[in-house]
Order: sequence, then C-alpha cells, then structure tokens
Amino acid sequence: MTLEVLRNQLEGVAEEMGTVLIRGAYSPNITERQDCSTALFDAAGRMVAQAEHIPVHLGAMPEAVAAVRERDPTPGDVFVLNDPFTGGTHLPDVTLVSSLSLDGDVVGFAVSRAHHADVGGMAPGSMPAGAREIQQEGLRIPPLRLVDGGERVGDVLELIFANVRTPAERRADLEAQLAANERAGDRLRELADEHGRARLERAFDAVIDYSRERMAAAIDDLPDGTYEADDVMEGDGVTDADLPIRAAVTVDGGALAVDFAGSAPQVDGNCNAPLAVAKSAAYFVVRCVTDPSIPPNHGCYEPVSVSAPDGSILNPNPPAAVVGGNVETSQRVTDVVLAALGEAAPDRVTAGSQGTMNNLTIGARGGGGGRGWNDDSDDSDADTAESFTYYETIGGGFGARPDADGMDGVQVGMTNTLNTPVEALEAAYPLRVERYAFRPDSGGDGRHRGGLGLERRVRVETAATVSLLTERRRHAPAGIAGGGAGATGENLIDGDPVPAKTTVDVEPGTTVTVRTPGGGGYGDPSERAPAARERDRADGKAVEKSDTDD
Repeated sequence: MTLEVLRNQLEGVAEEMGTVLIRGAYSPNITERQDCSTALFDAAGRMVAQAEHIPVHLGAMPEAVAAVRERDPTPGDVFVLNDPFTGGTHLPDVTLVSSLSLDGDVVGFAVSRAHHADVGGMAPGSMPAGAREIQQEGLRIPPLRLVDGGERVGDVLELIFANVRTPAERRADLEAQLAANERAGDRLRELADEHGRARLERAFDAVIDYSRERMAAAIDDLPDGTYEADDVMEGDGVTDADLPIRAAVTVDGGALAVDFAGSAPQVDGNCNAPLAVAKSAAYFVVRCVTDPSIPPNHGCYEPVSVSAPDGSILNPNPPAAVVGGNVETSQRVTDVVLAALGEAAPDRVTAGSQGTMNNLTIGARGGGGGRGWNDDSDDSDADTAESFTYYETIGGGFGARPDADGMDGVQVGMTNTLNTPVEALEAAYPLRVERYAFRPDSGGDGRHRGGLGLERRVRVETAATVSLLTERRRHAPAGIAGGGAGATGENLIDGDPVPAKTTVDVEPGTTVTVRTPGGGGYGDPSERAPAARERDRADGKAVEKSDTDD
C-alpha cells in the first residue's frame, strides 16, 4: 500500500510539473499544442516517474540526465541543453535539468523538455528541409549551467537570445520550464517531510523494481523468437530516394532486443535520428504491445535493449543534420518495430497508421535580435509579425484495430500533441485557416475501417518561409489481414503539389495545404457490417462513386 501511494505521488509530481509548464508558457506551441514533457529522476539518473506527454521526448530523457551527471551537478544547479549528440533529440527541443537536493545532497533531478518554435539556423522555425549539417538547423547547446548554485548565469541566456528569431517568446517559455522544475523541488521536499528521506529514496528503488518485474513478465508472455520487418523513408530532404529502415526483434524469455542492422547508412539530409530517438520509438512500441498500464520508468525499459550500427541513419555521427529524424524517422521506426512484433502478437497491433507528424513550419523572413535574461525592460513587442515562427504537427488516420475502426484525425506514434485551435493560431500569427476538415475516403477499407486523414489549408498574410517535413506521400499506410491501404498524403502551395520535404519562400496571400494520410484497414472489406457502411456514408467518411460521378 505504501509503495502504491508513493508511486502515485511521484507520478503526480511529474504531472504537476507539466501543468505548470503548459500554463506558464507563452508560445502557442506549448500552451495550446502542449509540445512538452516532464519527468522525475533519482540521483543515479534513473527515471522514476514521467507525465504522459510526448513519447519521443520521454524515452530520450535519460541520455540528457546522463550527460548532465558527467558535469558534476551540485545543489541549486540547472543545466540547459539541446544537442542531439549529447542528450538531446533535435535542436528545437530544449531541455532543462535541475538538481533536486535534500539536506545539502543531490537526491534527484527534475527534467522538462519543450519544443521551442525557433532556435536559429538557416530557416525560421529551425526545421529546414534541406539542411546538410546540424549547424544549419540552429544553435547547438551542450549541457551548460543556466543556474549555478542558485545564481542565474546571464551570459548563457544572452548567447541563446542573440541566436533566435523570437527572443521574448523563448525567454517566457524558458521561465515556464524553470518554474516547472522548481515545483518538482518543492513537492519532493514535501514528500520527504511526509515520509522521511530514507523511505522516499527507498521508494525510488521500489517503483523501478516493480516496473521491471512487470515488464519482464509481460515480455515473457510473448513467444520466443526473432521477428523482422522493414519499410522506407521517402527521401531525406536532399534526395528523394527511398531509405530502408529494418528491425529484427528478438524475444528471449523476459528480455527483448531490437537490432536495426541493415538500415540505411547516415544520410546527407536531416532524416538522421540519434540512437536515443530510435530507443524512444522502440520503448514506446514495446509498451503498446505488452502492457501500457506498467508505470513508465527506468525499470520499464531495463528488459529492452536497442542497437543500431554506428554511422547509420539511426545512430549518426556529428555533424549530421537530425531535425527530421526526431519527427519523421522516429515514426518509421515505430511502424517497423510494431510490424515486427505483430508477428509475435498479431492480435495486439493495428494496421498502418499515418506514419508521419506532417510538420508545417511558417516564419517571417528576417527578424531577430534579443534582450538578456535579466533585462527588465518591456519587451512585449519584441516579437512582432516581423519575427513570428509558427509550428504545427497535423493529425491523420489511426490504423484500424482487430476489433474496432481506426480513429480519425489524431496524432499517432511518437507524438500526442494537440492541434493549435484556429482562434489561437489566427490571434497569434499573420495566418488565416481557410479549411480544416476530414478527408473522406482516406481511411483504408476493411472489416474495420482505417481512420481518416485531415486537410488543413492556411493562408499566409506576410512574406514568409515555409518548411514542410512529411512522409507517406508515396508509400501508403498498409492495411493488415486483407484490409486496404490508407490514402497517401499530399502537400500543396497555391494548389500546386510540392515535395514531401521542402523549404520555400512565399509571398503574402500564398496558401499552404497539407492533406494527411489515412490509416490502413483491418480484415476483409467484404466482412464489414452493412450498418457500419451506412454509418460511413451518413457521417461523410465514405463517398459512393455514384455521389461523385457528376
């Protein structure tokens, strides 16, 4: 009983951190889309509790804490980092790691990670499709002390603000991250007062042991063997050539190993994914296929090992560009590992989901400059229409399930962000949403229908740069057990198709349309119930050919 109480209290700390961050931030990317994650670690760098936020953030967080621990953190220290080769995921994801202390000793770490809408680089929004090296993607921050023994280090923030296009927004979002981490310290001290420091530290071990035992038992329920699957990325932003992603998943008793040997070598474009990102995707799939109710912490991931060849697309060497690897390659890794485990547990996997985050970034050309952390002057107008950066991931079709249709217009795989409401988007940016709707007939047919994709059309009201990082524009999400494939996605600028990965300058009045993929169907379409087909037509999810002939 005491273990369960403490486990829930620790998870409550992580959840409260997330609430503080979301409510305290300034940018719609965090306040509306909730593109952020929070977690609690012990002094050994083991994740003790996490909020149920962004899978690609959370699985990679231990790498960030490990990198900070190498710098000998002391009580009162807060580190900032975003370097994908030293604990980060991609440059827009800025992480704060705060040491938590009791009686003058570091007993744990509070971690917050948030996607900042701009961190510099060659294009507004820091997600350029054609980047060939990480320096083109933005400011690269190794673990640096942002707060040293309780005193803020202003020079670090001066450097950051001088290299981003929206410094006032960045400062407000970083303040929110600091507040979230500080809340964790407050709550941990309260738990120590309630239970005693010794019992609290024993609880760290106990919750990790509990998850490890449950995960090992869940893996042991899968049949032993090696299961393989492969798929492709649709180019890397420099070339359109298909790039293989291969996985061999070996189940051996209570242990599971994922090997990505045979995947493409490191590429010239930005679809390289750091190994921490590949691990995140593998961990996510294992949790989905085994028992999602197992508390997600260090113990949950201990029975799972992940490897990829050095210098490959899933374990690149610097200065590889990686911004698309975090958002798009991670999705393909999810698809491949899920397909492989589908051989071991076919009743626990879905048909192919949209397999992309449909990243849309729009930023004004020009702009920049900033103020320091400790500058108390009014900079409420520092980020204007001349320096805005808008970022969105757009939902699509969820694959049909063995016993149910797929969900329509949702995020899948490595992200579960919300959308930016039209009202919030139009209030914050010089943009207008002209269309936002489901795509009829985009879900694959089957006994159970795949979820529908979306269409979002945005008019840009100022000269801007548009970046698109998307997938499943050539290769459709697959059906399963005889089900049909979902529709492929499509990107258009002023009605003309553009590549899946592109960065272009546009003039005022330009429209940008993103049509997202649908999910694959499950089972023989002839087995779909007539009543279900009638509902599809009544709801506009399926259109009879006769309805469109004229």
